[in-house]
Amino acid sequence: MIADALTHAKRIVVKTGSALMAEDGRPRLAWLKSLAADVAVCRARGQDVILVSSGAVALGRASLGSAGTARLDQKQAAAAIGQPRLMAALAEAFAPHDMVVGQALLTPSDTEIRRRWLNARATLETLLEAGIVPVINENDTVATDEIRYGDNDRLAARVAQMMGADMLVLLSDIDGLYTADPRSNPDATHIDALDALTPEHDAMATGANASAGVGSGGMVTKLVAARFAHAAGCSTVITLGNREHPLLALAEGARATLIRAHTTPARAREAWLAGHLQPEGFIQVDAGAARALKGGASLLAVGVTGVEGLFEKGAAVAVKGPDGKVVAKGVTAYSAAEIQRIAGHQSEETETILGYRGRPAIVHRDDMVST
Repeated sequence: MIADALTHAKRIVVKTGSALMAEDGRPRLAWLKSLAADVAVCRARGQDVILVSSGAVALGRASLGSAGTARLDQKQAAAAIGQPRLMAALAEAFAPHDMVVGQALLTPSDTEIRRRWLNARATLETLLEAGIVPVINENDTVATDEIRYGDNDRLAARVAQMMGADMLVLLSDIDGLYTADPRSNPDATHIDALDALTPEHDAMATGANASAGVGSGGMVTKLVAARFAHAAGCSTVITLGNREHPLLALAEGARATLIRAHTTPARAREAWLAGHLQPEGFIQVDAGAARALKGGASLLAVGVTGVEGLFEKGAAVAVKGPDGKVVAKGVTAYSAAEIQRIAGHQSEETETILGYRGRPAIVHRDDMVST
């Protein structure tokens, strides 16, 4: 069941914690090489893989010496030291498979504020299209609450949501969710699969992983992440990460907990667009563009006849046909002022008109729903 879900996923987000990435202040290079080999297998199946990796603080704290990393500013300083070490280790691990890794430092707000969400998604899509493996870490050098109250589980789920992933793999210090903490309760029973998470499951989760000594997450944060992913049509797998070839082990039937999504990422996105976006302005289009939008096309500048309202890039907008009826809602990649300038023009003229090369579509079909 889990093996099938993993091998048939089109886009996978894999989250690794600090305890997996670092030991005694050094990268766990042998384990990273086994993970890289697993990612190579996924890529050979035609799957996109995005890594969300902790470990920068763990790799940088030793360089601070006696200063330690108790205070927030010390953790941020450690992250600044450790992040290049983390990327260097990943680059070394992936190089034998002719895979290049690309760094993206995000905070949760980058996946929640629409304008920044558009920019982050475009960057990651460009990396994937170029065959690069994106490696995402929280921007610990500027983060505040995030660095103190959680690890990257929630960020990984937001990335899965933003990128339309259909599988989120959380590599943990335990092989899934149990009815109680199996390390302290011998009667705890492993849960193989769930279709939804309830308060009862929250009660089963334990607190932060005290045994690892470097991580800040735990089963509680993984269930929070799984809820985010579930709402976005993305299934979640929680499994033991501290073994050779953790993804291959899943494909071969290793024990894990699967939290199955009840819809697809595309349908979940459409439902969100239809039910949660309150238009900040309107874009008027001609009859040809209105028909194209109904057929699932993106909104191009050539079909735009006018703009109503003042809004910025990333705003929620409604699209009106020539009869004044709303034919679609979505998230715009251009501001109202920019749309007014490029309205009626071909996409290749955008750079000449605006002075920079913008996105091909004013509203991409992935960010739009017909009404």
